[in-house]
Amino acid sequence: MKIDDTFHVSYCTNIHPGPDWDTTFQSLRTYVPIVKAKVTPNKRFGLGLRLSNKASEELNQGDTLKEFRDWLSENNLYVFTMNGFPYGNFHNERVKDQVHAPDWTTLERLGYTMRLFEQLAVLLPEGMSGGISTSPISYKHWYATDEQKHQALKKGAEQLTEVVLQLYKIQNVHQKYLHLDIEPEPDGLLENSDEVVHFFRNYLLPIGKKVLKSQLHVEDAQAEDVIKRFITVCYDICHFSLAYEEPLATFQKFKEEGIRVGKIQVSAALKILYKEANMEEVWDVLSQFDEPTYLHQVTEQVNGQVVTYNDLPVVLQAKKSFSELRAHFHVPIFLERFDALYSTQDHILKVIDYIKDDAISEHLEIETYTWDVLPLVLKRELSESIVREINWLKEQLKTSSLS
Repeated sequence: MKIDDTFHVSYCTNIHPGPDWDTTFQSLRTYVPIVKAKVTPNKRFGLGLRLSNKASEELNQGDTLKEFRDWLSENNLYVFTMNGFPYGNFHNERVKDQVHAPDWTTLERLGYTMRLFEQLAVLLPEGMSGGISTSPISYKHWYATDEQKHQALKKGAEQLTEVVLQLYKIQNVHQKYLHLDIEPEPDGLLENSDEVVHFFRNYLLPIGKKVLKSQLHVEDAQAEDVIKRFITVCYDICHFSLAYEEPLATFQKFKEEGIRVGKIQVSAALKILYKEANMEEVWDVLSQFDEPTYLHQVTEQVNGQVVTYNDLPVVLQAKKSFSELRAHFHVPIFLERFDALYSTQDHILKVIDYIKDDAISEHLEIETYTWDVLPLVLKRELSESIVREINWLKEQLKTSSLS
Protein backbone atom coordinates (compact mmCIF):
# COMPACT_ATOMS: atom_id res chain seq x y z
CA MET A 1 0.00 0.00 0.00
CA LYS A 2 1.10 3.56 -0.53
CA ILE A 3 1.39 6.02 2.36
CA ASP A 4 1.21 9.79 1.76
CA ASP A 5 1.59 9.17 -1.99
CA THR A 6 5.28 8.52 -1.27
CA PHE A 7 6.05 5.23 0.48
CA HIS A 8 5.16 1.74 -0.63
CA VAL A 9 4.80 -0.14 2.67
CA SER A 10 4.60 -3.91 3.08
CA TYR A 11 6.17 -6.89 4.77
CA CYS A 12 8.72 -9.33 3.36
CA THR A 13 7.18 -12.70 2.60
CA ASN A 14 10.35 -14.48 3.73
CA ILE A 15 8.26 -14.80 6.91
CA HIS A 16 6.58 -17.71 5.16
CA PRO A 17 8.22 -21.02 4.18
CA GLY A 18 9.03 -21.10 0.47
CA PRO A 19 11.30 -23.95 -0.63
CA ASP A 20 9.29 -24.26 -3.87
CA TRP A 21 6.58 -22.37 -5.76
CA ASP A 22 3.63 -24.44 -4.53
CA THR A 23 4.57 -23.81 -0.89
CA THR A 24 5.22 -20.13 -1.56
CA PHE A 25 1.93 -19.58 -3.35
CA GLN A 26 -0.02 -21.49 -0.74
CA SER A 27 1.39 -19.22 1.97
CA LEU A 28 0.54 -16.12 -0.05
CA ARG A 29 -3.04 -17.29 -0.62
CA THR A 30 -3.41 -18.15 3.07
CA TYR A 31 -2.07 -14.99 4.69
CA VAL A 32 -1.96 -12.07 2.26
CA PRO A 33 -5.74 -11.61 1.75
CA ILE A 34 -6.25 -11.66 5.53
CA VAL A 35 -3.54 -9.07 6.09
CA LYS A 36 -4.76 -6.85 3.27
CA ALA A 37 -8.34 -6.90 4.56
CA LYS A 38 -7.15 -5.61 7.92
CA VAL A 39 -4.63 -2.95 6.87
CA THR A 40 -5.94 -1.59 3.57
CA PRO A 41 -9.26 -3.18 2.55
CA ASN A 42 -10.13 -0.67 -0.17
CA LYS A 43 -6.73 0.06 -1.71
CA ARG A 44 -4.04 -1.92 -3.46
CA PHE A 45 -1.62 -3.73 -1.19
CA GLY A 46 1.99 -4.16 -2.23
CA LEU A 47 4.13 -7.20 -1.48
CA GLY A 48 7.78 -7.68 -0.66
CA LEU A 49 8.03 -11.02 -2.46
CA ARG A 50 10.61 -13.62 -1.54
CA LEU A 51 11.30 -16.44 -3.98
CA SER A 52 13.86 -19.18 -3.45
CA ASN A 53 15.83 -20.23 -6.50
CA LYS A 54 13.65 -23.32 -6.92
CA ALA A 55 10.43 -21.34 -6.53
CA SER A 56 11.68 -18.84 -9.11
CA GLU A 57 12.54 -21.61 -11.56
CA GLU A 58 9.11 -23.17 -11.13
CA LEU A 59 7.39 -19.80 -11.53
CA ASN A 60 8.84 -19.66 -15.03
CA GLN A 61 7.25 -22.96 -16.06
CA GLY A 62 4.26 -22.90 -18.39
CA ASP A 63 1.77 -20.11 -17.66
CA THR A 64 2.58 -19.96 -13.95
CA LEU A 65 3.98 -16.42 -13.99
CA LYS A 66 0.97 -15.11 -15.92
CA GLU A 67 -1.41 -16.91 -13.58
CA PHE A 68 0.34 -15.38 -10.58
CA ARG A 69 0.16 -11.91 -12.10
CA ASP A 70 -3.56 -12.46 -12.72
CA TRP A 71 -4.04 -13.58 -9.10
CA LEU A 72 -2.34 -10.42 -7.89
CA SER A 73 -4.60 -8.28 -10.05
CA GLU A 74 -7.76 -10.12 -8.98
CA ASN A 75 -6.90 -9.56 -5.32
CA ASN A 76 -5.85 -5.92 -5.73
CA LEU A 77 -2.22 -6.77 -4.94
CA TYR A 78 1.07 -5.80 -6.54
CA VAL A 79 4.77 -6.61 -6.16
CA PHE A 80 7.15 -3.66 -5.85
CA THR A 81 10.18 -5.26 -4.21
CA MET A 82 11.70 -8.71 -3.85
CA ASN A 83 14.12 -10.32 -1.43
CA GLY A 84 16.84 -12.07 -3.41
CA PHE A 85 19.22 -12.59 -0.47
CA PRO A 86 18.41 -16.18 0.63
CA TYR A 87 18.89 -18.47 -2.37
CA GLY A 88 17.63 -21.73 -0.88
CA ASN A 89 15.23 -22.81 1.83
CA PHE A 90 14.92 -20.27 4.66
CA HIS A 91 12.81 -22.11 7.23
CA ASN A 92 12.68 -25.34 9.22
CA GLU A 93 16.33 -26.24 8.70
CA ARG A 94 19.76 -24.88 9.65
CA VAL A 95 20.58 -21.77 7.59
CA LYS A 96 23.32 -19.89 9.51
CA ASP A 97 26.16 -18.68 7.22
CA GLN A 98 24.73 -20.61 4.26
CA VAL A 99 22.28 -17.75 3.77
CA HIS A 100 25.13 -16.24 1.72
CA ALA A 101 25.53 -19.32 -0.48
CA PRO A 102 25.92 -19.31 -3.39
CA ASP A 103 27.57 -15.91 -3.14
CA TRP A 104 28.34 -13.24 -5.73
CA THR A 105 31.49 -15.04 -6.87
CA THR A 106 29.29 -17.73 -8.48
CA LEU A 107 27.26 -17.98 -11.66
CA GLU A 108 24.43 -19.50 -9.63
CA ARG A 109 23.91 -16.24 -7.72
CA LEU A 110 24.10 -14.21 -10.93
CA GLY A 111 21.62 -16.42 -12.77
CA TYR A 112 19.18 -16.47 -9.87
CA THR A 113 19.23 -12.68 -9.53
CA MET A 114 18.85 -12.01 -13.24
CA ARG A 115 15.89 -14.43 -13.38
CA LEU A 116 14.25 -12.58 -10.49
CA PHE A 117 14.62 -9.30 -12.37
CA GLU A 118 13.00 -10.75 -15.48
CA GLN A 119 10.09 -11.85 -13.31
CA LEU A 120 9.86 -8.53 -11.48
CA ALA A 121 9.77 -6.74 -14.83
CA VAL A 122 6.61 -8.72 -15.62
CA LEU A 123 4.98 -8.33 -12.19
CA LEU A 124 5.77 -4.67 -11.48
CA PRO A 125 2.86 -2.33 -12.37
CA GLU A 126 3.42 0.39 -14.92
CA GLY A 127 4.73 3.65 -13.52
CA MET A 128 6.46 2.10 -10.48
CA SER A 129 10.09 1.43 -9.72
CA GLY A 130 11.09 -1.98 -8.40
CA GLY A 131 14.03 -3.38 -6.50
CA ILE A 132 15.60 -6.63 -5.34
CA SER A 133 17.76 -6.86 -2.20
CA THR A 134 20.76 -9.16 -2.25
CA SER A 135 23.73 -10.53 -0.33
CA PRO A 136 26.66 -8.22 0.58
CA ILE A 137 28.87 -10.12 -1.92
CA SER A 138 29.85 -12.93 0.45
CA TYR A 139 30.60 -14.00 4.02
CA LYS A 140 33.87 -12.77 5.57
CA HIS A 141 34.73 -15.92 7.49
CA TRP A 142 34.90 -17.95 4.28
CA TYR A 143 38.13 -16.13 3.36
CA ALA A 144 41.37 -16.68 5.24
CA THR A 145 43.40 -13.85 3.72
CA ASP A 146 42.97 -10.28 2.53
CA GLU A 147 43.91 -11.40 -0.98
CA GLN A 148 41.06 -13.90 -1.02
CA LYS A 149 38.65 -11.19 0.09
CA HIS A 150 40.03 -8.90 -2.61
CA GLN A 151 39.42 -11.53 -5.28
CA ALA A 152 35.87 -12.12 -4.01
CA LEU A 153 35.06 -8.40 -4.12
CA LYS A 154 36.58 -8.16 -7.59
CA LYS A 155 34.54 -11.09 -8.90
CA GLY A 156 31.44 -9.71 -7.21
CA ALA A 157 31.90 -6.36 -8.95
CA GLU A 158 32.30 -8.09 -12.30
CA GLN A 159 29.06 -10.00 -11.84
CA LEU A 160 27.15 -6.98 -10.57
CA THR A 161 28.20 -5.22 -13.76
CA GLU A 162 26.36 -7.94 -15.70
CA VAL A 163 23.26 -7.04 -13.70
CA VAL A 164 23.73 -3.36 -14.54
CA LEU A 165 23.73 -4.22 -18.24
CA GLN A 166 20.57 -6.30 -17.78
CA LEU A 167 18.75 -3.52 -15.93
CA TYR A 168 19.85 -0.94 -18.48
CA LYS A 169 18.32 -3.13 -21.20
CA ILE A 170 15.10 -3.72 -19.23
CA GLN A 171 14.64 0.02 -18.80
CA ASN A 172 15.14 0.65 -22.51
CA VAL A 173 12.89 -2.21 -23.63
CA HIS A 174 10.16 -2.25 -20.97
CA GLN A 175 10.43 1.36 -19.68
CA LYS A 176 10.67 0.03 -16.12
CA TYR A 177 13.30 1.19 -13.64
CA LEU A 178 14.62 -1.68 -11.52
CA HIS A 179 17.54 -1.60 -9.11
CA LEU A 180 19.63 -4.13 -7.20
CA ASP A 181 19.90 -3.28 -3.49
CA ILE A 182 23.04 -4.59 -1.74
CA GLU A 183 22.25 -5.43 1.88
CA PRO A 184 25.19 -5.02 4.31
CA GLU A 185 25.09 -7.12 7.45
CA PRO A 186 27.50 -8.17 10.24
CA ASP A 187 30.26 -10.48 8.93
CA GLY A 188 29.25 -9.90 5.34
CA LEU A 189 32.06 -8.77 3.05
CA LEU A 190 30.18 -5.47 3.22
CA GLU A 191 28.87 -4.82 6.73
CA ASN A 192 28.83 -1.03 7.17
CA SER A 193 28.74 2.20 5.20
CA ASP A 194 32.53 2.57 5.00
CA GLU A 195 32.84 -0.86 3.39
CA VAL A 196 30.04 -0.03 0.94
CA VAL A 197 31.82 3.17 -0.08
CA HIS A 198 35.13 1.29 -0.38
CA PHE A 199 33.48 -1.32 -2.61
CA PHE A 200 31.97 1.29 -4.91
CA ARG A 201 35.16 3.35 -5.15
CA ASN A 202 37.69 0.57 -5.55
CA TYR A 203 35.81 -2.28 -7.19
CA LEU A 204 32.37 -1.64 -8.67
CA LEU A 205 33.01 1.74 -10.31
CA PRO A 206 36.43 1.07 -11.86
CA ILE A 207 35.47 -2.42 -13.04
CA GLY A 208 31.96 -1.48 -14.11
CA LYS A 209 32.88 1.73 -15.92
CA LYS A 210 35.41 -0.06 -18.08
CA VAL A 211 32.78 -2.57 -19.23
CA LEU A 212 30.00 -0.03 -19.72
CA LYS A 213 32.19 2.38 -21.68
CA SER A 214 33.05 -0.46 -24.05
CA GLN A 215 29.61 -2.05 -24.40
CA LEU A 216 27.33 0.98 -24.16
CA HIS A 217 29.72 3.43 -25.82
CA VAL A 218 29.32 6.05 -23.09
CA GLU A 219 31.75 8.40 -21.44
CA ASP A 220 33.22 7.88 -17.98
CA ALA A 221 30.78 10.14 -16.12
CA GLN A 222 27.73 8.59 -17.78
CA ALA A 223 28.97 5.08 -17.04
CA GLU A 224 29.29 5.99 -13.36
CA ASP A 225 25.78 7.43 -13.34
CA VAL A 226 24.40 4.23 -14.86
CA ILE A 227 26.11 2.06 -12.25
CA LYS A 228 24.88 4.20 -9.36
CA ARG A 229 21.39 4.23 -10.83
CA PHE A 230 21.03 0.46 -10.94
CA ILE A 231 23.19 -0.68 -8.00
CA THR A 232 21.88 0.75 -4.74
CA VAL A 233 21.86 -0.10 -1.03
CA CYS A 234 19.27 -1.96 0.98
CA TYR A 235 19.33 -0.08 4.28
CA ASP A 236 18.33 -2.73 6.80
CA ILE A 237 17.79 -0.75 10.00
CA CYS A 238 18.62 -3.72 12.23
CA HIS A 239 21.92 -4.32 10.42
CA PHE A 240 23.07 -0.71 10.50
CA SER A 241 22.17 -0.42 14.18
CA LEU A 242 24.44 -3.43 14.76
CA ALA A 243 27.20 -1.40 13.09
CA TYR A 244 26.53 1.39 15.64
CA GLU A 245 25.84 3.81 12.79
CA GLU A 246 23.52 6.75 13.27
CA PRO A 247 21.08 7.01 10.34
CA LEU A 248 21.72 10.70 9.67
CA ALA A 249 25.48 10.14 9.34
CA THR A 250 25.06 7.10 7.10
CA PHE A 251 22.55 8.76 4.79
CA GLN A 252 24.77 11.83 4.50
CA LYS A 253 27.78 9.68 3.65
CA PHE A 254 25.90 7.88 0.90
CA LYS A 255 24.63 11.19 -0.50
CA GLU A 256 28.14 12.59 -0.67
CA GLU A 257 29.21 9.50 -2.63
CA GLY A 258 26.14 9.54 -4.89
CA ILE A 259 25.09 6.11 -3.61
CA ARG A 260 21.33 5.63 -3.56
CA VAL A 261 19.20 3.79 -1.02
CA GLY A 262 16.93 1.50 -3.03
CA LYS A 263 15.03 -0.03 -0.13
CA ILE A 264 14.68 0.46 3.61
CA GLN A 265 14.07 -2.76 5.50
CA VAL A 266 12.29 -1.84 8.71
CA SER A 267 13.68 -4.17 11.35
CA ALA A 268 14.92 -4.13 14.93
CA ALA A 269 17.78 -5.90 16.71
CA LEU A 270 18.11 -6.86 20.35
CA LYS A 271 19.92 -4.39 22.60
CA ILE A 272 21.50 -5.46 25.90
CA LEU A 273 22.29 -2.69 28.39
CA TYR A 274 24.16 -3.84 31.46
CA LYS A 275 24.47 -0.73 33.59
CA GLU A 276 20.98 -1.14 35.02
CA ALA A 277 20.38 -4.84 34.62
CA ASN A 278 20.44 -7.92 36.80
CA MET A 279 23.08 -9.94 34.96
CA GLU A 280 21.61 -13.34 35.73
CA GLU A 281 18.27 -12.20 34.36
CA VAL A 282 19.96 -10.77 31.25
CA TRP A 283 21.71 -14.02 30.43
CA ASP A 284 18.57 -16.02 31.12
CA VAL A 285 16.38 -13.88 28.85
CA LEU A 286 19.04 -13.64 26.14
CA SER A 287 19.44 -17.42 26.09
CA GLN A 288 15.81 -17.69 24.96
CA PHE A 289 16.91 -16.22 21.63
CA ASP A 290 19.62 -18.84 21.05
CA GLU A 291 18.17 -21.03 18.30
CA PRO A 292 19.84 -23.18 15.63
CA THR A 293 18.36 -21.85 12.38
CA TYR A 294 19.78 -18.38 11.76
CA LEU A 295 23.02 -16.53 12.43
CA HIS A 296 22.69 -14.17 15.38
CA GLN A 297 25.88 -12.14 15.32
CA VAL A 298 26.50 -9.97 18.37
CA THR A 299 28.29 -6.63 18.17
CA GLU A 300 30.00 -4.41 20.71
CA GLN A 301 31.56 -0.97 20.36
CA VAL A 302 35.00 -0.72 21.96
CA ASN A 303 36.94 2.56 21.76
CA GLY A 304 34.96 3.58 18.71
CA GLN A 305 35.51 0.27 16.91
CA VAL A 306 32.84 -2.37 16.37
CA VAL A 307 33.74 -5.88 17.50
CA THR A 308 31.63 -8.70 16.06
CA TYR A 309 31.06 -12.11 17.65
CA ASN A 310 29.94 -14.45 14.90
CA ASP A 311 26.99 -16.01 16.74
CA LEU A 312 25.03 -15.66 19.95
CA PRO A 313 26.38 -18.82 21.67
CA VAL A 314 29.87 -17.26 21.70
CA VAL A 315 28.61 -14.48 23.98
CA LEU A 316 26.37 -16.71 26.08
CA GLN A 317 29.27 -19.04 26.84
CA ALA A 318 31.73 -16.24 27.69
CA LYS A 319 29.35 -14.15 29.84
CA LYS A 320 31.86 -11.31 29.94
CA SER A 321 31.02 -7.85 31.21
CA PHE A 322 30.05 -5.32 28.54
CA SER A 323 28.49 -1.90 28.67
CA GLU A 324 26.25 -2.66 25.69
CA LEU A 325 25.74 -5.45 23.18
CA ARG A 326 23.50 -5.66 20.14
CA ALA A 327 22.34 -9.00 18.77
CA HIS A 328 21.30 -9.80 15.20
CA PHE A 329 17.89 -11.22 15.97
CA HIS A 330 15.03 -9.54 14.09
CA VAL A 331 12.51 -8.85 16.84
CA PRO A 332 9.02 -7.33 16.32
CA ILE A 333 9.39 -3.69 15.37
CA PHE A 334 6.68 -2.58 17.82
CA LEU A 335 8.73 -4.05 20.68
CA GLU A 336 10.70 -1.47 22.67
CA ARG A 337 11.60 -3.79 25.51
CA PHE A 338 11.38 -7.49 26.40
CA ASP A 339 11.96 -8.28 30.07
CA ALA A 340 15.59 -7.34 30.79
CA LEU A 341 16.39 -6.67 27.13
CA TYR A 342 15.70 -3.74 24.81
CA SER A 343 15.39 -3.40 21.05
CA THR A 344 16.93 -0.94 18.59
CA GLN A 345 13.48 0.46 17.85
CA ASP A 346 14.97 3.91 18.46
CA HIS A 347 16.88 3.53 15.17
CA ILE A 348 13.64 2.84 13.34
CA LEU A 349 12.14 6.02 14.78
CA LYS A 350 15.20 8.04 13.73
CA VAL A 351 14.96 6.71 10.18
CA ILE A 352 11.24 7.49 10.02
CA ASP A 353 11.80 11.04 11.20
CA TYR A 354 14.52 11.46 8.58
CA ILE A 355 12.52 10.16 5.62
CA LYS A 356 9.57 12.38 6.45
CA ASP A 357 11.76 15.31 5.36
CA ASP A 358 13.94 13.48 2.83
CA ALA A 359 12.31 10.44 1.24
CA ILE A 360 15.57 8.79 0.21
CA SER A 361 13.67 5.60 -0.70
CA GLU A 362 10.02 4.94 -1.52
CA HIS A 363 10.27 1.25 -0.61
CA LEU A 364 9.66 0.36 3.05
CA GLU A 365 9.65 -3.36 3.77
CA ILE A 366 9.12 -4.80 7.24
CA GLU A 367 11.44 -7.78 7.68
CA THR A 368 10.79 -9.72 10.85
CA TYR A 369 11.39 -13.23 9.53
CA THR A 370 11.89 -14.85 12.94
CA TRP A 371 8.30 -15.38 14.10
CA ASP A 372 8.63 -19.17 14.15
CA VAL A 373 11.81 -19.07 16.31
CA LEU A 374 10.89 -16.29 18.74
CA PRO A 375 10.51 -17.09 22.45
CA LEU A 376 7.06 -18.57 23.03
CA VAL A 377 5.77 -15.57 24.99
CA LEU A 378 6.26 -13.31 21.93
CA LYS A 379 4.46 -15.58 19.48
CA ARG A 380 0.98 -14.79 18.19
CA GLU A 381 -1.05 -16.01 15.24
CA LEU A 382 1.05 -15.02 12.22
CA SER A 383 -1.39 -12.79 10.35
CA GLU A 384 -2.15 -10.97 13.61
CA SER A 385 1.58 -10.34 14.12
CA ILE A 386 2.06 -9.07 10.56
CA VAL A 387 -0.92 -6.72 10.86
CA ARG A 388 0.33 -5.37 14.17
CA GLU A 389 3.73 -4.51 12.68
CA ILE A 390 2.24 -2.84 9.60
CA ASN A 391 -0.19 -0.78 11.67
CA TRP A 392 2.59 0.26 14.04
CA LEU A 393 4.70 1.46 11.10
CA LYS A 394 1.75 3.29 9.53
CA GLU A 395 1.15 5.10 12.82
CA GLN A 396 4.80 6.14 13.15
CA LEU A 397 4.77 7.53 9.62
CA LYS A 398 1.86 9.77 10.61
CA THR A 399 3.42 11.15 13.79
CA SER A 400 6.81 12.47 14.84
CA SER A 401 8.23 9.64 16.91
CA LEU A 402 11.07 11.60 18.47
CA SER A 403 9.19 14.76 19.39
